[in-house]
Amino acid sequence: QSRPLPPFAVVLHNDDVNEMGFVVRTIVELARVTTEHALTCMIEAHQEGQAVVMRTHREHAELVCESFQSKGLTATIERAS
Repeated sequence: QSRPLPPFAVVLHNDDVNEMGFVVRTIVELARVTTEHALTCMIEAHQEGQAVVMRTHREHAELVCESFQSKGLTATIERAS
């Protein structure tokens, strides 16, 4: 019997370089989330320093994280609780 893969979080970090609209559009495009969720994440990262954009399996989290980085955003993954 197989067990589910452990979840990983894709974490977006605040930066003072990218325009807020660009960040929201990039989150929607790469994480495939709603504009409302992307806006909430962008504001949280701006105010708190970081925000969890999504939780998924490790390989997908790594892909989304690398995609954010390729667009000039600061993102990391961490084991989700």
